[in-house]
Amino acid sequence: QVQLVESGGGLVQAGGSLRLSCAASGRTFTGMGWFRQAPGKEREFVAAISWSGGITYYADSVKGRFTISRDNAKNTVFLQMNSLKPEDTAVYYCAADRNPLRVGVTRREYSYWGQGTQVTVSS
Repeated sequence: QVQLVESGGGLVQAGGSLRLSCAASGRTFTGMGWFRQAPGKEREFVAAISWSGGITYYADSVKGRFTISRDNAKNTVFLQMNSLKPEDTAVYYCAADRNPLRVGVTRREYSYWGQGTQVTVSS
């Protein structure tokens, strides 16, 4: 079992930055991802990182603006979000894969989810 707790969300103006954190406990030697869900829309992939941190994937909409990283000594995954846009407004969810050899980019590849943290970007 893996327990995930996100933090770091908030209200920011367009062009600003936020850093999300996901603290994990339990079986944490696995790929991790960030997803987001805006009102009235489906949850979508944002970024993913391998257990070692050597492989990362990003959605096209955030590439060049967001950076995913992890500190395995602290069992924490981060999402640094720069140049934020109003369309980045959503609840952001951290997710953990049950398969340690995979870096998933779809919801179905993740078995464990956090409770989410709200990110609101004003124009």
